[in-house]
Amino acid sequence: MKLSELHPKQKAIIKSIGDIGELKNRLMELGVLCGEPVQIVRIAPLGDPIEIHIGNEHLALRSDDAQKIEVEAISQLKKRNRKRLS
Repeated sequence: MKLSELHPKQKAIIKSIGDIGELKNRLMELGVLCGEPVQIVRIAPLGDPIEIHIGNEHLALRSDDAQKIEVEAISQLKKRNRKRLS
């Protein structure tokens, strides 16, 4: 699932960051790293930009850039873990 596919208040774990050029290094400096939890705060009325909360930071990302970040929704992780325990 892509970061851009999440809804406001939905949480996910970052799985991978695709090729977004120099922005990738800047995002990593700000704490956007694989394995980190991220939450969508809000989406602009026309769908661009997207405000995210990661760690102690609030960041705005262009929808095109958010589409290159692969995440797994936390609700999906919980379901998978419940199946393993059953």
